Amino acid sequence: MSAAPDPIPRPLDHLALNGGDEAPALILRDRTLTYRELRDRVARLSSWLSSAVPESGSRVATWCAKTELACLMPLAAARAGLVHVPVNPLLKRAQVGHILQDSGTELLLGTKSRLSSLETGDSPDNCSVMGEDAVWEAVETHEGALATSDADPDDLAAILYTSGSTGRPKGVMLSHANMWLGAVSVAHYLGMRSDDVVLAVLPLSFDYGQNQLLNAWFAGAAVTPLDYLFPKDVAKACAKHGVTTLAAVPPLWVQLTELDWPQEASVPLRRLTNSGGALTEDLVQDLRTIFPQAKLFPMYGLTEAFRSTYLDPSLVDAHPTSMGTAIPFAEILVINDVGEVAGPDEEGELVHCGPLVALGYWQDTERTAERFKPAPEASEYGGMAVYSGDRVKRSENGLLYFVGRRDAMIKSAGNRISPQELEDAARSTGLVAEAVALGVADERLGHAVHLVVRASSDAVDAELHLPKLLAKELPNFMQPKVIHWRDAMPLNPNGKIDRTALAREVAT
Repeated sequence: MSAAPDPIPRPLDHLALNGGDEAPALILRDRTLTYRELRDRVARLSSWLSSAVPESGSRVATWCAKTELACLMPLAAARAGLVHVPVNPLLKRAQVGHILQDSGTELLLGTKSRLSSLETGDSPDNCSVMGEDAVWEAVETHEGALATSDADPDDLAAILYTSGSTGRPKGVMLSHANMWLGAVSVAHYLGMRSDDVVLAVLPLSFDYGQNQLLNAWFAGAAVTPLDYLFPKDVAKACAKHGVTTLAAVPPLWVQLTELDWPQEASVPLRRLTNSGGALTEDLVQDLRTIFPQAKLFPMYGLTEAFRSTYLDPSLVDAHPTSMGTAIPFAEILVINDVGEVAGPDEEGELVHCGPLVALGYWQDTERTAERFKPAPEASEYGGMAVYSGDRVKRSENGLLYFVGRRDAMIKSAGNRISPQELEDAARSTGLVAEAVALGVADERLGHAVHLVVRASSDAVDAELHLPKLLAKELPNFMQPKVIHWRDAMPLNPNGKIDRTALAREVAT
């Protein structure tokens, strides 16, 4: 690996300055933007944005597939002095309405079909809504282009909404510095090059999904975004574009290993990166067999600090279950239950310190105080740290190993699902008096969503109607795989529903 990367952050919109003018930067379905064209499009889009939403710090949301607009908005909004709020295109109007209202979005840009699903009251009263075609028509007729900004790297640049273990999604506030240094860090330890081609399959509303764009552009590489319907679409895109870098979550990797990969799709791959859950030893072996020439990078992170650790590819075969060590610009401490740095093989909480730590949760001081706290005395960085809630151990050789989580978060197909959000949705139908959402280990999904419910006393045909109502109100990835109906819920000694007993029962 080359010398340590430059730790000095810059305004986020400077990221696309490293690519050669005529080198490919963004490979879309119908055309390819060179770096010269990318910079020009960002300048024009940002100028139009600043005229449409002139107040600095205003929130601008996007709700669309991986289109040119979705890809350019992280840089264009930052250059215009606005705060970008990317919305997961899989979400439905109830979740989107919460994000728009909570963030105070003043301009929503998106796919016409998605925007038409919104109802009165879903967005703030002062929020303007525009389809993508209308946006580009306005940009084409708008006169002006903004040069690169001189924004303070500590300024707020984006709000990414992520599910918590309780309640509705919360907005993680990311600064220019957070996103700039995240891009520099990942580009460095992956060894990204200007001749790389990145296939962006992860949602751009996810932290690592956006980072696929940003670390590639920092390195002067090309990105081709893909909204795939079937795993075979990924292999086809790899062959078509000569993809060298592919990121996925474990459930997708499982599906990809079941394909018959042609050589023109598999041989160009230089690196495979994994996030959103741990790889099993069998899956590691399958990936090694199909892509013997590619370096495999298992990674661990959380939206509140972007990325925390990675496992060097040279160590994967010997330590396939390890989380690895801290990425550049991250300091990872293991703190035991008495607040001290844990010794070798002693279990403790993973605490992330350093400049990748986010600014907190948007307009939520209570939950910010629970997760963002002063760094432990042993920290070299000091300042605020993220207390992850994840239990880990550090071995004698310095490698970290995941033990478990303190909260009840469900991770299914790479998505973080709030049990309470699903339970609230079930109860809001009026068909259910009590509900408990659980994640059950599943080889393909990581966790399969199970919902245990007790019907309301006045419910009619609840078993028939509940799945239909949940399908209407919740995105596909939150739909229960199984709904278990109970006449009564087990209670613990405190009179509360015994979730542990239910989890044991459902898992058997």
